[in-house]
Amino acid sequence: MKTKIAALLISFSLAAPSFAGGLAEPQMEPEVLAEETAAASSGGLLIPIFMLVFLAAIASSSGGGGAGGSSPPVVAAR
Repeated sequence: MKTKIAALLISFSLAAPSFAGGLAEPQMEPEVLAEETAAASSGGLLIPIFMLVFLAAIASSSGGGGAGGSSPPVVAAR
């Protein structure tokens, strides 16, 4: 009985790697190469220009109220 169990265990341990997969060549995905375009360099200049225009618009609309910007004046109660 022990020899049958030992033979069964040995046969299963030798057969297990055969179930893992075949000897087929692994299929590799092709490498994708991205090419930079000349238009991408001008994109780095557009964001700072838009930020300057935005900040200039904010500065021109502030009105120069002094200590707080565009808050309404405080009226003292009598």
